[in-house]
Amino acid sequence: MTENKPLEFLLAFLVSILIAGSLSLHAQVAPAATRNGISLSAGAMLSGFQPDYGPNDLGGVGVFADLNVFHGLGVEAEGRWLHFNEFEKIRQENYLVGPRFQLRHIARATPYIKVLAGEGRMVFENDFAIGRFTDIAYGGGVDVRITRQISIRAVDVEFQQWPKFLGGSLYPAGISAGVSYRIF
Repeated sequence: MTENKPLEFLLAFLVSILIAGSLSLHAQVAPAATRNGISLSAGAMLSGFQPDYGPNDLGGVGVFADLNVFHGLGVEAEGRWLHFNEFEKIRQENYLVGPRFQLRHIARATPYIKVLAGEGRMVFENDFAIGRFTDIAYGGGVDVRITRQISIRAVDVEFQQWPKFLGGSLYPAGISAGVSYRIF
């Protein structure tokens, strides 16, 4: 991919989230006796990605888990299988984990940013070969709380970098949406 449009879009999106989150900051916090801040949520998502390899955009399903530990700082893990709309059986999979930072709640919406790393897998034309590559993902999104336990992942945008892809780099980019359940 020679153009930087996905990167420019992602940077504009992340700056918008940061600005929106900072506008609602204030000095009060929840009393320590009523809220410890630790939570664990797990969910499922649908994704659409431009894989930066082959002529077709790919779609797929994924799962994610978010562990929030301290004042919006936490860890996200995700697995994604992009097997829909394959061209000559070309498909990608991602297995990623890394830090996630929730910005200040805006009504029921919680914007966040994340940087994940792990493994990207590429299945090449007609199952000719499977490659495993380092995958770094930069992204962000917005979760919207529906009930105490259920949230909608309204949007999750990722720009990925596979830095050692067959002597070059690969830059998949995509968008996801889903639903999660708060375990605790």
